[in-house]
Amino acid sequence: MDTAALLDLLKETAATVITPRFRALASEEVIEKSPGDLVTVADRESEVVITDALRAAYPDALILGEEATAADPSLIDAFAAAEHSFTIDPVDGTKNFVHGSPDHAVMLSELRGSEVVRALIWQPEHQVAWVAEKGAGAYRNGERLSAVPRDTDPAQLRGATSSVLNSSAAPAELPPMQDSWWCAGVDYPNLATGTIDYIAYRRDWPWDHAPGSLLVTEVGGHMGRLDGGPYDPRVLTPWLIAAASEEIYEAVRGPIAAALA
Repeated sequence: MDTAALLDLLKETAATVITPRFRALASEEVIEKSPGDLVTVADRESEVVITDALRAAYPDALILGEEATAADPSLIDAFAAAEHSFTIDPVDGTKNFVHGSPDHAVMLSELRGSEVVRALIWQPEHQVAWVAEKGAGAYRNGERLSAVPRDTDPAQLRGATSSVLNSSAAPAELPPMQDSWWCAGVDYPNLATGTIDYIAYRRDWPWDHAPGSLLVTEVGGHMGRLDGGPYDPRVLTPWLIAAASEEIYEAVRGPIAAALA
């Protein structure tokens, strides 16, 4: 499937399975997988639709869906060893979706080994598509994105997180970090387009971060770990920093690591 066909798949799935449930979910259509971790019928049904289409087009690829992995955690190990794989986040920002916020998205990424080669984020309520291809740039509704000039003075950097870093554990050397949008499919576009300069994530599930990682790096951004190591979507470990540039990443990495020590 070419990239346009993949985007159409996400759009059609959202239009037929997800959007009709927006602000119309019955109580029995929202399930708590674990305390605070919600899933809805829209998540589960949309993942099946997207998975079936990918399996038909790519029978030899490993398909890593968020809800399929919740049912069969061994998929994470298979994903780590796969030569060709896709990740699916059928409704990223499920809490937002359940609470009636338009800040949710459908996300897809394609990997060859550990390298993300295509990424698609569809924000159905905002009607915005974010698409990136390795070495070919990143686009918002078909318009190519350019790197946004940033102030690299650490005292001026704008950070976001959904973790303890925006409270008492905030890095002392950096300005206070704002709340993220609680949806990676909104966070990463905001980073790529200049709303914020970096984001710190405690959890790094590949369906959450593989799509946004390519979007950000294709406009000059950088993804890395607290210890300075690179981001590999197939390796799960606490804490991931997404930054608008490698210089910003290096400026915030030390203070964040110190705050978490």
